[in-house]
Amino acid sequence: MKNKIQKVRAIGGITTALLCALALTACKKEQQQQAAPPPPVVTTVSIQKSPVLLTSELPGRTAAYRIAEIRPQVNGVILKRLFEEGSDVKAGDSLYQIDPAPFQAALNNAKAALTRAEANLPAIQLRVDRYQKALENKAVSQQDYDDAASKMKQAEADIQYYKAMVDTAEINMNYAKVLSPLTGRIGTSSVTDGATVTAYQQIPLATVQQLDPIYVDVPQSTTDLLGLKKRLQNGQLTYDGATVTEVELMLDDDSTYSHKGTLQFRDVTVDPTTSTMTLRMVFPNPDGELLPGMYVRAIVKEGINKEALMLPQETVTRDRKGNPYVMVYRDGKTYRQMIEVDRAIGNMWMVKSGITEEDHIVFEGLQKISHEGAASEEYKGVFSRNSAGTEEAAQ
Repeated sequence: MKNKIQKVRAIGGITTALLCALALTACKKEQQQQAAPPPPVVTTVSIQKSPVLLTSELPGRTAAYRIAEIRPQVNGVILKRLFEEGSDVKAGDSLYQIDPAPFQAALNNAKAALTRAEANLPAIQLRVDRYQKALENKAVSQQDYDDAASKMKQAEADIQYYKAMVDTAEINMNYAKVLSPLTGRIGTSSVTDGATVTAYQQIPLATVQQLDPIYVDVPQSTTDLLGLKKRLQNGQLTYDGATVTEVELMLDDDSTYSHKGTLQFRDVTVDPTTSTMTLRMVFPNPDGELLPGMYVRAIVKEGINKEALMLPQETVTRDRKGNPYVMVYRDGKTYRQMIEVDRAIGNMWMVKSGITEEDHIVFEGLQKISHEGAASEEYKGVFSRNSAGTEEAAQ
C-alpha cells in the first residue's frame, strides 16, 4: 500500500513539472510575439504619362519701346521750357521755344524777294510775246528775241529760287518751336531758359521714352537653344505657336506681372563673351508699372511634352554624391532605383529615365525603410496622378 501511494505522488510531481514547463514555453512565445515589430507600412504612388508645358525662367531687363533724344534743329536762344520734367507728353506737344525773331526776319526777306521776282515776270513775258510777233515780220533780229526769252526763263528760275527760300525760312521758323516726336514720358532737361543751343548738338535737350508697350530683353544660352531645337526635331516636344509665344513676367519682389506679353523675336547674333543671344518680348504697360532698366524674370514657354513622367519632389532622395534616386515597391519589398531628372515644375520633378509607369514609388514611410529590400506587406493606399496634377485614390 505504501509503494502505490509513492508512485502516485511521483507521477503527480512529474505532471506538475511538465505543466510548468509548458506554461513557461507559452509565456516565452507570447513575449517573443509581443516583442517582434510589425512589418513597415509605406504609401506608394503610381505615375502616368501626361502632357506638360515646359517653361524656362530667364532673367532680363526692361527697355523703353521707343526713345527720342530731343535736339534743336536750328541755332538760337531758349526762351522758355514748356513741359514739366518727369511728366507724360504727347506727340506734337511743344517742349521748348527758341527765339523766333531771326527766323521771322529771314522769312519776311524771302517773301519780299519772291514778290519782287514775281512782279518782274509779267513785263518780261509781254516783251517776249512782242518780239516773237516782230520776228515773224522781221522787225527784230533773232538775237533780240533770244535775249528776251532767256531773261524770261531767268525770271521764272528766280521765282522758283525765292519760293524755296520762303519754304526754308518757314521750316526754320517752325523749328524754333521744339516738338515731341512721340508720346511718352519725358525726363530731365539739360538746359534752362536763356541757354544758347546749336542745331543737332551732341548733348540732347531732353529724352522722351515710350513705356506702353515696353520691351523685355533676356539672354538665352546657345546650349539651351540647341537642346530645345533637338527636342523639337526628335519629337520630344511639340510646338504650338499661339501658346509658346505667350510670355509671363515675374517682378523683382517675386510677384507676377498682371499682363502677359508676346515673344517678338530671337536675335541672330551671339555674344562671344557670354555665348548668349537676346530674346526680345513686348509687354503692355498701361499703368506704367514697368520702368526702363528694371530687373525681371521672364517665364518662356519651350513647348509641350506629351509623355512626361512627373514625380512628387518628396519621393526623390539624393545619395552622398547628390545623385537622385527613389524607393520602388516590388513583390513585397522596396528597392533603391537611381533616376535622372530633367527639371522641377512646381512641386514635381520631371523624370528623364530610371522608372516606368509600371513602378510603384514609395510616397510616404521612407523613414521606416532602414535598408534596401525591407519588407512591406500592406499598403495604406495606392495613388495615381492624373493630368490635372491632383491625387486620386486608385479604384
